[in-house]
Amino acid sequence: MTESAFKTRILIIDDEQAIRRFLHNALESSEFVLCEAENGHAALAAAVSLRPDLILLDLGLPDIDGIEVIRRLREWSMVPIIVLSVRDREQDKVTALNVGADDYLTKPFGIGELLARIQVVLRRSQKLIPEPVFRDGDLTVDLAHRRVTAQGTDIQLTPTEYDLLRLLVSHAGKVLTHSQILKHLWGLTYLEQPHVLRVNISNLRRKIEAIPSRPRHIITEPGVGYRLRVSGSY
Repeated sequence: MTESAFKTRILIIDDEQAIRRFLHNALESSEFVLCEAENGHAALAAAVSLRPDLILLDLGLPDIDGIEVIRRLREWSMVPIIVLSVRDREQDKVTALNVGADDYLTKPFGIGELLARIQVVLRRSQKLIPEPVFRDGDLTVDLAHRRVTAQGTDIQLTPTEYDLLRLLVSHAGKVLTHSQILKHLWGLTYLEQPHVLRVNISNLRRKIEAIPSRPRHIITEPGVGYRLRVSGSY
C-alpha cells in the first residue's frame, strides 16, 4: 500500500484556477492528498471515483450551483463538506448548512482558519465511524480485520460483497435505498442496473444467512431498498 493511501484526501471544487492553485499550495503537505474539479459535473464524478475524505466546495460553479451539488452528494454520501464562497448573506449560509454542508467559510479567509475548520470537521466525522466489530446473532463483521463469520464459520467474500456488507453495517438498522447503494458502490452509471445489486445481495445472503430464502440479517424493504437487522429491530 502506498504512503498516500494513509493521507487525508481533499477534493477542491472551484471554477477559478487561481483559487484552486492557492488552496493547493496552502494545503499540500505530508498530511493531505489534493485533487481538483472545476465544475459540478466533474465534482460529482470525482466524488464517486476518488472517495475523498473531505470536500472544499465553491457555490458559484458554471454548470451546477453548489447547493445542488451538496444535495446530490447527500443522496449517497456523508463526506464532510466545507463551503468556501463569496456569498456572505445569512440565508446563503443557512441554505447550504440545511442541505448538508458541514461548515461555511466566506471568501476571503485566512489559511490558518481554514486549517482549523478542516481539523474540526474531520474529527467530527471520525466520531461517526461505527464500532470496528459488528455482532448480531450468529453474524460477526470485524471491520478492522475484514473478517466475517456466520454460524461460527469464517466466510470468504468477494471485494464487492464485502464492500456491500460493510456499507450495510455502517448504517445498521437503517434502510438504504437501491439508488444510495448503487451510487455508493458502483457509481452513477449503474443507477439503471438494479439487477447488479440484486445479484450481489443474493450472493451475500447465500454466504451469511442460515436460510437464504428466509433472511434474518439482510432485510428487504419492498420497493425501497435493504436494511441490516440489529437485535430488537424487525
